[in-house]
Amino acid sequence: MKEYEPIDYREQPIVRSFLPKAPQSHSETNGALMEKTAVLEPPIVKRLREGLSLKEFRTLQKLLLVTEVELGGYIGVSPATLHRRKKSKQFNTPESERILRLARLFGRAMEVFGSEEAAREWLKATDLGLGESPLSYADTEFGAREVEKLLGRIDHGIFS
Repeated sequence: MKEYEPIDYREQPIVRSFLPKAPQSHSETNGALMEKTAVLEPPIVKRLREGLSLKEFRTLQKLLLVTEVELGGYIGVSPATLHRRKKSKQFNTPESERILRLARLFGRAMEVFGSEEAAREWLKATDLGLGESPLSYADTEFGAREVEKLLGRIDHGIFS
């Protein structure tokens, strides 16, 4: 299992924080970890409770190369609600959690397949044992966990 360093959510967009980082040497990782743990960071939960900004939605949209309406559908937001969110530039907590759920899956797919393009293609492909695309299947937390399990099996060479 990979070690992840804490993320300063004040400085970095949250959606991009789920993407894999460039590999570092063990000494660099330890030094960065010690440096970052000296500062208490605001938890991601606080940001989720406040609601993610429209900017985070746009970042995920660009990563997935989907339309606003498509991404809205994946996170369970109707076009009318999406229009309201664009005006307020803020998503509510459940919508924010769904945005991060897809960002987490995109990051995991990048780890498994090695590139944004391959991750994107896999997440949009249909009938991978799920009966629909992984993005569609991940409309619930349970569905997202099943997609993560499938990615884990692929990563370990277990395809059935």
